[in-house]
Amino acid sequence: MKRKYFGTDGVRGRANIHPMTAEMALKLGAVVGQYFASHKGSKRVIIGKDTRRSGYMIENALTAGLLGVGMDAYLLGPVPTPAVGMLTRSMRADLGIMISASHNPHQDNGIKFFGPDGFKLSDEVEHEIEALLDVEPELVNAVEIGRAHRVEGDRARYIEYAKTTFPRRFRLEGLKVVVDCANGAAYRTAPEVLWELGAEVVPIGVSPNGYNINDQCGSTSPEMVQRVVVEQGADLGICLDGDADRLLVIDEKGEVADGDQLMALIATRMAAEGKLVDNTLVATVMSNLGLERYMEGAGMRLLRTDVGDRYVVEAMRAGGYNLGGEQSGHIVLRDFVTTGDGLIAALQILKAMVETGEKASVLTRVFDPVPQLLKNVRYNPATTPLESVSVQAAIKAGEARFGDEGRVLTRKSGTEALIRVMGECSDAALLHAVVDDIAAAVKAAG
Repeated sequence: MKRKYFGTDGVRGRANIHPMTAEMALKLGAVVGQYFASHKGSKRVIIGKDTRRSGYMIENALTAGLLGVGMDAYLLGPVPTPAVGMLTRSMRADLGIMISASHNPHQDNGIKFFGPDGFKLSDEVEHEIEALLDVEPELVNAVEIGRAHRVEGDRARYIEYAKTTFPRRFRLEGLKVVVDCANGAAYRTAPEVLWELGAEVVPIGVSPNGYNINDQCGSTSPEMVQRVVVEQGADLGICLDGDADRLLVIDEKGEVADGDQLMALIATRMAAEGKLVDNTLVATVMSNLGLERYMEGAGMRLLRTDVGDRYVVEAMRAGGYNLGGEQSGHIVLRDFVTTGDGLIAALQILKAMVETGEKASVLTRVFDPVPQLLKNVRYNPATTPLESVSVQAAIKAGEARFGDEGRVLTRKSGTEALIRVMGECSDAALLHAVVDDIAAAVKAAG
């Protein structure tokens, strides 16, 4: 069944344009509150947000909808997405909500939902919630209207929890760390955690004004951190995104290590310690072919899923696995958290540096990646270019040209009107030719 509002990570869109309007947030709050009240029999919801100006509007509208169906809302203010998952369980809430569009610019916003177990909602639950949006919610009478509470100390609780994932026998003294918080949700938590663990911290992107989230900073724009790491002689650079569930690492030379390299490092160390369940790493179809070959050569396994950290987590839960993630930097350490957590993943990299005494440039170059090319093609949402005969023919032709030496992946973005065309092949000229041909066919059809 095709979903009308939910994408790969909740509901997302341009702020103040349907479906990301106050009216829709009000309705969604009422519907989700009614759904969980009827299924769980309780009334507690926690709501976090990042630093976008539109977050105030969405937060107030969601809260009004929730109160109208008798739910009590506990407002956290700006906190990382993984903190919402953690606090939903810790506070025994029936529902957790995060208002964020992650790495998108400030004009966008989104609403992510967590169940009482701290995990994001399943496709089945989202389908049921969407069906309820077609009918008017049942509002409670005046004496049953819920209450809103501003929660104090939630940031400190998350900071303390994050530090527990780093062994007490280790400290970060002697390490200079540049951390870019993208002017987003972790602008206070990430620098404080690193400082409390003993690092010399150089903070970037910690002055949010409602409009500068992800603006030439954070995990989608690592250039500033690359420059500062080299200029200041830092040992490591950490780039988070707007809601701090994703991570890029910059080594002491100013070079970027993406999520695939970080997952390979963490998997290798966990396997050596006997802590990697079934020696399996869960990642998406976007992860580099070089990662898959490395895992197989090291006696480990790469299990691939559809794109989206929610699908990674679903596969992890189904198989009991404890490490997964995405090339983009969502890394899920299920022993600690229920979703991607950029800060906690970064602490695992720092732990490896402290334990081994090796530089980041050595530790984060685990395998040789197969050259990969990704092109995003914008299309008219009213069209279906991937179903076009010409596009299907271009994809089959590209696969035939690659043979066993590469692969093609073409998919719709779950958050934007984009078709993502990705190819991998050691032959650079062939790689560009195949991806360009498919991208041109998609553009012509869309």
